[in-house]
Amino acid sequence: MSLLDISGLRIALNGDESKQVVKGLDLKIEPGQTMCLVGESGSGKSLSALATMGLLPDALSPIAGSITLKGESLLDASPARLRALRATSMSMIFQEPMTALNPVARVGQQIEEVLEFHTDLSKNDRRRRVMEMMEAVHLPDVSKMYSSFPHQLSGGQRQRIMIAMALILDPDLLIADEPTTALDATIQAQILDLLAMLRRETGMAMVFISHDLGAVGAICDRINVMYAGQIVESGEIGPMFDSPRHPYTRGLFDAIPRIDGTRSRLIPINGTVPDPRHMPSGCAFAPRCPKVSEFCNSAMPTLKQQKDERQLACFYPVGVQMAGAVSNDE
Repeated sequence: MSLLDISGLRIALNGDESKQVVKGLDLKIEPGQTMCLVGESGSGKSLSALATMGLLPDALSPIAGSITLKGESLLDASPARLRALRATSMSMIFQEPMTALNPVARVGQQIEEVLEFHTDLSKNDRRRRVMEMMEAVHLPDVSKMYSSFPHQLSGGQRQRIMIAMALILDPDLLIADEPTTALDATIQAQILDLLAMLRRETGMAMVFISHDLGAVGAICDRINVMYAGQIVESGEIGPMFDSPRHPYTRGLFDAIPRIDGTRSRLIPINGTVPDPRHMPSGCAFAPRCPKVSEFCNSAMPTLKQQKDERQLACFYPVGVQMAGAVSNDE
């Protein structure tokens, strides 16, 4: 049995089926695995994570599908049960620690709150456990750090506080939503190394959400590329990096800066992610696709298993000659 199983998840604005922001999402995450969700802002990555945690905004709600954690339905769970599962069985690192942390509370006390709500530890034991966790995420001078306010810490230190808070109760599943956003390259590498080390030491599974393919390549086992609320390509890290097949995935890779001097300018993907209230009638990527055909404008591709264990939702895959179709490499 998978640790996390998301099947046919659909999330809609105000319960309106015509305004779906996540459309039939299927994901399975095994214990100890790191699964990545990548794509532009507005693709549905964070909303899928918030639905798993039971933290969707009031205007958004699941209208179909299921989410189970260790066989237990999360969509049917009561608010009290979800509170019990958060931190103990699943936890989340939110996008921006400066907004996720309470600016007027000391960071050590904010971590300690997790233990206060979910354990029977004494105050001294809670403080000792917080200190141990702060050391585990490689924070300096933890006694001083415990009493610091968020604004007194660097961006990297605040992110480590968020990681300590998320992992203080050894959850089975960690959802890391853009954990390296706004960090410089050196600090970003340190955070990625820290997450990888903690995963190895604890055996937890991780959902890593990012638009940074460089970060994804450093930490993930499998990549799921999302666009307009759907997964358009999914596969193991090596084959996906060697030969992305969906035109959108190819565009994401082409937009990565290179340092080998082979390309003087970035290659952008023209256009933007479509508004969920005004989706194209066919393939959602069709208005931006360089190889779009009339067929793409009238039919919706579905995610299908490929011979190499990759999954793909495209009528004209990059580099693959299809019957009646023209390869995107031509």
